[in-house]
Amino acid sequence: MAKNDKKMVDAITSMDEDFAQWYTDICKKAELIAYTSIKGCMVIRPYGYAIWENIQRILDGMFKETGHENVNMPMFIPESLLQKEKDHVEGFAPEVAWVTHGGHDRLEEKLCVRPTSETLFCEHYANIVHSYRDLPKLYNQWVSVVRWEKTTRPFLRSREFLWQEGHTIHATAQEAIEETERMLNVYTRFCEESLAMPVVQGKKTESDKFAGAVSTYAIEALMHDGKALQAGTSHYFGDGFAKAFEIEYTDRDNKRVHPHQTSWGVTTRLIGAIIMTHGDDNGLVLPPAVAPIQAVIVPVAMHKDGVLDKANELKERLKNAGVRVKLDDTDNSPGWKFAEYEMKGVPVRVEIGPKDIEANQCVVVTRHNREKTFVSLDELETVIAQKLQEVHDGMFQKALENRENKTYQCTSIEEINKALEEKGDGFIEAMWCGEEACEDEVKAQTGAGSRCIPFAQKNLSDKCVCCGKPAQHMVLWGKAY
Repeated sequence: MAKNDKKMVDAITSMDEDFAQWYTDICKKAELIAYTSIKGCMVIRPYGYAIWENIQRILDGMFKETGHENVNMPMFIPESLLQKEKDHVEGFAPEVAWVTHGGHDRLEEKLCVRPTSETLFCEHYANIVHSYRDLPKLYNQWVSVVRWEKTTRPFLRSREFLWQEGHTIHATAQEAIEETERMLNVYTRFCEESLAMPVVQGKKTESDKFAGAVSTYAIEALMHDGKALQAGTSHYFGDGFAKAFEIEYTDRDNKRVHPHQTSWGVTTRLIGAIIMTHGDDNGLVLPPAVAPIQAVIVPVAMHKDGVLDKANELKERLKNAGVRVKLDDTDNSPGWKFAEYEMKGVPVRVEIGPKDIEANQCVVVTRHNREKTFVSLDELETVIAQKLQEVHDGMFQKALENRENKTYQCTSIEEINKALEEKGDGFIEAMWCGEEACEDEVKAQTGAGSRCIPFAQKNLSDKCVCCGKPAQHMVLWGKAY
């Protein structure tokens, strides 16, 4: 086996030179997105959408395994409906897009284009939930939403984006809290097992929780440049929404009571997370589970007798083995094809030429480390399956090492600033007294905001990193996308 570190794609800015431009270059050069005349909105091109389809397929299966059903709510929300939950509407007011006219006629009541669908689900639940026998309702929908972001970036923040939003309603607080935690665990398993992306589970601080929620849980990932990215959230609403929307049911004791609700969601920002967690200066590095193409076959000297026939034979074998495989039989040079599929992050490349056929072998190159292996054609299916697992494992380990190397334990604001200045951006583990004023002061002085209160707590000190008063929690801090 040999390893080749030569940069193959010169059209991509080096991430060490300009990480933001590197990210944009990959989004465009790998044909994930295109810009439009609508500011803040993007075209998700077929290759980018295929990644989202694989994310959707895997997650949708996981949701259904946990008993959830898919529904579809309207795109528009009447202003009066949105205003029923005060904290919720105040939280989203700056981001709402409004529809005021239908054709030439002004609407009697303006409609917002959904930024999220809690109010719509509440209206629906009020109409269909009457008895304890009607509970629970475990719903999810795959839709687009609109939030009028001021600063946008492909996948990470756009004015319209794709997501799934789960909305569930339960008889008791305990059932709803268990649902909130269960779905956070589903997201964690998906990120780590399908995206090869390690995450930290935790609870959001009071100032950072979802508008209208009793508590918000999140998974936080660390990108290659040391910035944090919130990869998924799960919210427990208690009975606040139920009271606001007058949702009641008759319980087993024949009493009228309010149910308890949750919501949870992930978005197309997961594609951005994949890019920034795993990508390199040659382009994308895709986790095999969500890669549109898991293996590409590149014939070498395909004008020679038998090469293309053998390449097609290998394609059919891998296809029958359940591998998403592509044969590139275009007249581009092998070198061009190598660079193209490097940039598109295809996990495994299979090269086959006249000498390989004669030796009953092919060359297999793995994208994440560019290792080259000679493989007997008799063992192709077995080896490709092994290589895809090796790619996933190698990607996860590299991302985990990046996170561990960029996680700093600090006991004062001075230590936070020193760590960020000398070592670069990363996760900060530091103690906190629980006061919002200290939370704000840490961000003001360091630029690192609270990301979550990790479930896995460490006792680094008995004093708050900011004020020195008794600490209540260890908090994960960081600069974020």
